[in-house]
Amino acid sequence: MSLKSLYSIVFIVLVIFITDVSSLHAQARRVTILGTVKDTLNKPIPSASVVVVGSPIGVSTDYEGRFSISVVEADTVVLRFSCLGFQTLEVGVRADKAKSLEVALKPSEEFIEGVYVRSLQRKVGNIERIGIDELYASPNVSGGLESLVKLLPGVSSSNELSSQYSVRGGNFDENLVYVNDVEVYRPFLIRSAQQEGLSFINPDMVGSVEFSSGGFTAEFGDKMSSVLNVRYREPKTNTLKVSAGLLGASATIEGTTRGNSITYLSGFRYKTSRYMLNSLETKGDYTPSFFDWQGVVNNRFSDRFSIGVLGNVAINRFDFQPKERETRFGVFNNTLQLKIYYEGQEKDQYLSSMAAIMARYRLTSNFTIKIIGSTYYSNERETYDLVGQYFLNELDNSMGSKTYGDSLINVGIGGFLDHARNYIDLNIQSINFIGDLLLANSRTKWGAQLQRETLSDELLEWGLIDSSGYAIPYNGSQVGVDRFFGAATTIESYRATGFAQSDINFNLGKWEYKTNIGVRVTHWSFNHELLLSPRLAISFNHFENRNVQYHLSFGYYYQPPFYRELRLADGELNRDIKAQQSIHALAGAEYYFTAWGRPFRMSLELYNKWLNRLIPFAIDNVRIRYSGENLAKGYARGVDLKLNGELVPGAESWLSLSVLRTKEDNLYDFYIDDNGNTIYPGYYFRPTDQTFSMSLFVQDYLPSDKSFRVSLTGVYGSGLPMMDRVTNAQKSFRMPSYKRIDVGFTKIFFDQGRRLVGNVKLSDLSVGIDIFNLFNFNNTVSYLWVQTVANQEGNSYRFAVPNYLTSRRINVRLQMSF
Repeated sequence: MSLKSLYSIVFIVLVIFITDVSSLHAQARRVTILGTVKDTLNKPIPSASVVVVGSPIGVSTDYEGRFSISVVEADTVVLRFSCLGFQTLEVGVRADKAKSLEVALKPSEEFIEGVYVRSLQRKVGNIERIGIDELYASPNVSGGLESLVKLLPGVSSSNELSSQYSVRGGNFDENLVYVNDVEVYRPFLIRSAQQEGLSFINPDMVGSVEFSSGGFTAEFGDKMSSVLNVRYREPKTNTLKVSAGLLGASATIEGTTRGNSITYLSGFRYKTSRYMLNSLETKGDYTPSFFDWQGVVNNRFSDRFSIGVLGNVAINRFDFQPKERETRFGVFNNTLQLKIYYEGQEKDQYLSSMAAIMARYRLTSNFTIKIIGSTYYSNERETYDLVGQYFLNELDNSMGSKTYGDSLINVGIGGFLDHARNYIDLNIQSINFIGDLLLANSRTKWGAQLQRETLSDELLEWGLIDSSGYAIPYNGSQVGVDRFFGAATTIESYRATGFAQSDINFNLGKWEYKTNIGVRVTHWSFNHELLLSPRLAISFNHFENRNVQYHLSFGYYYQPPFYRELRLADGELNRDIKAQQSIHALAGAEYYFTAWGRPFRMSLELYNKWLNRLIPFAIDNVRIRYSGENLAKGYARGVDLKLNGELVPGAESWLSLSVLRTKEDNLYDFYIDDNGNTIYPGYYFRPTDQTFSMSLFVQDYLPSDKSFRVSLTGVYGSGLPMMDRVTNAQKSFRMPSYKRIDVGFTKIFFDQGRRLVGNVKLSDLSVGIDIFNLFNFNNTVSYLWVQTVANQEGNSYRFAVPNYLTSRRINVRLQMSF
């Protein structure tokens, strides 16, 4: 890494720091008022507005409801506290010396107590805080928090077995995930969703969740599509929670000690997807085993200084011995059947661990610094040798025929051999510094991070196809393999990043404005590329109509390559590769209203993303294969709509609708026509172009017995463009649309606590039944390409046989807390 580049980053951070600290000391004869804004349930209210009446001075509370505001020394000043969904409150304060306030806001008359905790307003910077209560009520195949994220507008996923998702035309690798300010990663070798283990985030430990589908602030980077920011909760009481079902089990223990100065939170999870995988068309011995442990310990030495530790160990194994497969596909007048008999096995192992230590120190009442050191290790092993013999037959589809559904004619016969020995070892160490300064009418946050990455791999994959006794491909003199990929390398690189941003609040006339302006700097030693990403966000509303809020965002987002993007088709590393670029521009509004005496919110957002220096990719199940070169430009544009509220009191439901169009143009793609003219094909659909998607989440309960509850999730997504795995060419058809409805029934036997023996108290007990894929839709996740040998005319045919996802399944679950 260039020393000049590193000095530039440090210089930018120091200039911002010195400027802000100087302005702090320049405020003569001022008094600082600190405080916390909470609701009547004693829960903090983030993004609440605190304004000095009669002046333009104002600040916003942070995610813990805290604020710090500097006022001119006076006998009395009046502070106005306001937030969407709450009644405005004015408080008179003597400004003769530093003060500390505790303010409680009451919900507006049109908002029911407790509801606003789940549906908080959008924060400046296009970050929206979402509730997690619904996660425990919703039927969930993957068992992760991501199942709730998939139901948000702009987010799409066509695979219930996977925790991965696409946001506004991006792929799975374009999504940032943070847990307690530490970025987390997922395995690289996973090809299909059934290999996926548990996602990093343990939903039983989550305290708050923030999500942005674009236009996020400079503190988050460096990815092009979205950010999921999760914080684990800080325990208040000693609790043990246990849950079990047909898909796995989990246990979470939390508590405090030493007068609440030390808190601990630990969770164990075990998942087995064997029950779900047995519904797939490929029959065999599935032996998936996924285990995960996480722990968080915080020690508050004083009101100023605290240290926290976050740890994780994940052991994921997937063993599979396929036996046979039978798939029927095609159309009514041409129905085909593929029958495959297998030999061999697959053995995959994904081991990972992460540890982080966080030190937080409050230098003054409004100046806090945080230092985070973290290390991540991943060891991945993927090995398989699979032999298959296939028979492709045409079926009798004549209604009333005695042989209806039986084979009429053999279309193709052959075999294949797939082999892989893939190994990856990854080590990541990072040190991160974050500063947070509250001034009179602004909040400035900055940070710098240095990260070291060491990766070594050995990759070998090849496949052989034998159709009717003839190996394919065959050029008349030499037999080749259907596909081959081999590579081995070791990479050591350093990434240096820095950011600075300020939240500035002010009033113009009868309009209240909250702005965030920031910049992010990134340098990577692998390609010596220095990137600058300016970002701006504005949120505003009228004083006389606080039920409507508007927001605008604009910014540059770069995504430097990490691992998969680096490889060319021949396995070599492209050391000249550059970061992909996405320019976000979006505008939206939220409208809060009441219906049937209950609160609702409708949000609308329009967006456009200009994409440059793209690295084209193809998706097969959940595996992403990149071209390894910056070959294309493109765009993604669309509109997202969400309507959420209480259909019944105390239970939130929502409907999300999204329309998307995303295309790219390979700048080096051309051909010569019959007349000798050079033709450039132009724009084509990206693999993630899902034109229309809709998601639904509904909660209900019996009016006569609220302990019996029902929750339903529904997802519809139009078909994705089809890519040929062999040629990487885009086909003229799309995959069928993805449709799925899951329903869950829960009976809460008690939730007020019941003493068992001695001091052991059972806090709550519930039993649930889930019906996955209620209408048993056949959803296609990918295709198996079957090729026949050339006929006398030299023509061969390739058939796309759909790989279907899981069918209807019933799950039973039990949950209790002590």
